[in-house]
Amino acid sequence: MQSLLTPEEYNPYYGTYIDKAESTTIVDALQLGKQSFINFVNSISNEKLTYAYAEEKWTVAEVLQHIIDTERIFSYRALRFARNDKSSLMGFDQDEYVPNSNANNYSKQELIEDFEATRNSSIALFKRFTEDMLTQIGEASGSPMSTRAAGYILSGHQKHHLDIIKERYL
Repeated sequence: MQSLLTPEEYNPYYGTYIDKAESTTIVDALQLGKQSFINFVNSISNEKLTYAYAEEKWTVAEVLQHIIDTERIFSYRALRFARNDKSSLMGFDQDEYVPNSNANNYSKQELIEDFEATRNSSIALFKRFTEDMLTQIGEASGSPMSTRAAGYILSGHQKHHLDIIKERYL
């Protein structure tokens, strides 16, 4: 997906996520990712939800909640950028969010429902963005980011973390 974006649209840190986006359109990528997430989470045993592959690492449920939390934050960023809000948006510390998420107390179904509601909201949001809105650039975490970069990051971020779960947890 990086070929669709200019280097000015995102911090190079996000290139890994953007490269993993699954489709040429943001809405298609988000829709594909929605079903992929649901199918994947349904395939995980209940016992594995609270499993961490090493001490001080997140559990599977915490990784899934991290995906959801990040989606909410990046969708909000996309909305602000699309509306041409020039305020600099603060970053967020994922390592503070996770222990305060209560993720290990959620069932598979609750995590799926939370993700599905969040993803449906993101899809609806990105469907309504015009081409001009998608190319608006704002600032988050001290770096420029376009509305469309935020969308591709959402898609790739999900894939990145599901791949990690497959490699290290299951």
